[in-house]
Amino acid sequence: MIKILTDSTSDLSEELLKKHDITVVPLYIHLGEKSLKDKVEASPEMIYEWSDANNATPKTSAPSIGDVIDILQPFDEEGMDIIYLGISSELSTTINVMQLAADELEHAKLHIIDSKSLSTGIGLQLLRVAKMRDAGESVENIIKEIENSVAKVRAGFVVDTLTYLHRGGRCSGATALFAGALKIKPQIAVENGKLDVAKKFRGNIKSVVEKYVDGLMDELKNADEDYIFITHSGGVEDIADDVKDRLEAMNYFKEVHITRAGGVITSHCGPKTLGVLFYSK
Repeated sequence: MIKILTDSTSDLSEELLKKHDITVVPLYIHLGEKSLKDKVEASPEMIYEWSDANNATPKTSAPSIGDVIDILQPFDEEGMDIIYLGISSELSTTINVMQLAADELEHAKLHIIDSKSLSTGIGLQLLRVAKMRDAGESVENIIKEIENSVAKVRAGFVVDTLTYLHRGGRCSGATALFAGALKIKPQIAVENGKLDVAKKFRGNIKSVVEKYVDGLMDELKNADEDYIFITHSGGVEDIADDVKDRLEAMNYFKEVHITRAGGVITSHCGPKTLGVLFYSK
């Protein structure tokens, strides 16, 4: 038997996690002196309230070794093969913690895959793992397929405000002020496991998202048709619904999902962040 494990940055809905029997290891969100488990104890609304009250961006960190051991142990005792697929090693030390926990258990059946992505860029890969597992594929074939297709994952977001990135030290105050004055909204893309600015748009978030999706259309027509995700950090629910309608009108994708981003995207990118994530062929 194969058990699928991920972390809370994968941003799959509870419905999809349950449907595909995927277990989640939560990362930590640090609100001052409080350390809270992502999606278990910390909500996006709590993060925004704390961040605005303290003019700061919450810190995020990998799960503890103890947390991971507690989750791994039941599957270890059953002798299951465990495939863990989580946040890029360039963005978090979570993969290292997973390996340390496995060593502590002397677990010989934990297979760790670096998604080189985040959010539902990980989620897409998890659903592919689940599909192959359910089709009876071997662990070796699953790992080979996922690792060979990592570069085909398209993960990016349009960010409404640079305030949160500035608070977290990821852009200067002058840049954030300048961008705000000109209504510049960057498109952040994941490239080789790292975050980079792909494009810059101007306007309100609704018009920017329209331009962002316009720019994806040619690639979407040659995307893997199984799944596509619209993932956002709140405040753009109506816009996300409009994007979903547009994608469904293509009559191309089998499943179009809207998901809410968890604590990591929320903490570092702020509200009204939205991305369209998919596999290219």
